[in-house]
Amino acid sequence: MTNPTNLNDKTVYLVASGDSRLSANQDCWAEQEKMEAALIKAVEKLGYQIKRGHEYNPVEKHGFISSQKMGLDVFSKLDSKRPIIVAESVWQYSNHVFSGLYSHAGPILTVANWSGTWPGLVGMLNLNGCLTKSGKRYSTLWSVDFTDEWFLKHLDEWLKTGRTRHEISHVKPFSAAKISDVDWELGRRLAEQLRSQKAVMGICDEGCMGMYNAIIPDELLFPLGIFKERLSQSAFYYETTRVSDAEAREVYDWLVKSGMRFHFGRDEKRDLTPQQVLIQCKMYIVAVRMADRFGCSMFGIQYQLGLKDLLPASDLVEGMMNNSDRPPVKSLDGQRILFDGKPVLHFNEVDEGAALDGFLDSCVAGVLDQPLETTLHDVRWGDWDHSGTVKDFVWVFQISGAAPPAHFKGGWRGSESFRQTPTFFPFGGGTLAGIGKPGEIVWSRTFVENGQLGIDLGRGRVIELPDEEVERCRKLCTYEWPAVFVVFDGISRDQFMARHRSNHIQIAYADNAALADRRIAVKAAMAESLGIKAFLCGNFGKTIDCSE
Repeated sequence: MTNPTNLNDKTVYLVASGDSRLSANQDCWAEQEKMEAALIKAVEKLGYQIKRGHEYNPVEKHGFISSQKMGLDVFSKLDSKRPIIVAESVWQYSNHVFSGLYSHAGPILTVANWSGTWPGLVGMLNLNGCLTKSGKRYSTLWSVDFTDEWFLKHLDEWLKTGRTRHEISHVKPFSAAKISDVDWELGRRLAEQLRSQKAVMGICDEGCMGMYNAIIPDELLFPLGIFKERLSQSAFYYETTRVSDAEAREVYDWLVKSGMRFHFGRDEKRDLTPQQVLIQCKMYIVAVRMADRFGCSMFGIQYQLGLKDLLPASDLVEGMMNNSDRPPVKSLDGQRILFDGKPVLHFNEVDEGAALDGFLDSCVAGVLDQPLETTLHDVRWGDWDHSGTVKDFVWVFQISGAAPPAHFKGGWRGSESFRQTPTFFPFGGGTLAGIGKPGEIVWSRTFVENGQLGIDLGRGRVIELPDEEVERCRKLCTYEWPAVFVVFDGISRDQFMARHRSNHIQIAYADNAALADRRIAVKAAMAESLGIKAFLCGNFGKTIDCSE
């Protein structure tokens, strides 16, 4: 197309993807305006100008791209060869802009503000994962206020060359590492066992909130011995209506007896109520029964689309499922306790990368006699510890409520439930919140790149911070959600951001540092034996030699 007369050679487009829910876009718009103003100032400081690719909507009272069709319309009017910045300070549905970016010929830069106010980092990382999976070339940056030297240096490089790169020397291929013959053989046998016995991945409506990166093509799962069971959230809803009040009350009473605290109020529209929780208890029973009925080793509920208009949020449901110690659920005939004493592995937002990751984790944990609980988290935010307790950069991981109480200080007695925000969940429902207990963890992420499965694995520690520092961080993020404070081993903030292929990260605890290394070694060996390319990120102990 011809270059519009109001653009010069130093004009860069800016677009902003948002939520599909009007209330979310309206509530988050003020933060986006603030972020864009600072970003535009930085671009202008370097001698370039910004032209927004779409206008503020005075009727809807926000300036986000709010649907895939709107995104296609926006991109159809832009010069496809001109540089474009996707600016994110909120959670966004990647499909709103991915379809336009996929055919965009000019340089692409994704940018997020380093803030916990809204999940902007989460939104940008999801878009990055989608672009990576599709093979689309892009660059990415982040900043607290867009004035720091690191950001301006990389922004200047991108504006001049259409590309900026980051230092990721912390990443090493597992194939070049050395582990014990025992761990290699254990991983190989676990892979052989999976291929022989096979496993079912249960999915209640595939795809969630535009997360293209969270869908693994079936053809990549078949060789592993994993097959999808595609289920319907409408069936989930129907089954929920058939569970008796008495059964729901038994689950609720178990939670109260175990020490969980519920923050109840009277206003259904704004407060958590006992009725919302009792419906969640019914949903929990249904989810466990469906997983049993279809023989699922992994079970995911999309929940944010569709179910949010029919039922309370499923966060409490998912957290219960992911815990070994949980309310018992009987089969319909009352003859069996389902998955007795074990988690029912749930993957939040039907993120299939998290499903595969968590399943491999559970296989390894079983043979090493390690904790079975595992969960994904959002890479929500991070900061330097204001209390001075630790010198390392501290990550704040959150997921809306699906984390297991086994990961919290105090277990069930350290767990509490708040109403999910009305902005996203009109029918409420309780979260499963708690503060991560200190200890050694392994982290990982399975992703798709160049048509192949890959997995990053690393070590870290959940740390204990003073109460006032915990409160500071929680108030800067989403207070109602669980929070885990993590320090990585041998990985800087910017190295992690430059490499990570998703908005989500999987974590599991280990009894000690040596066993954390073994969990990673055996899991990586299992992955490689299955044909998944494994990468080791950061520092490890003597069990894993990455010196080459």
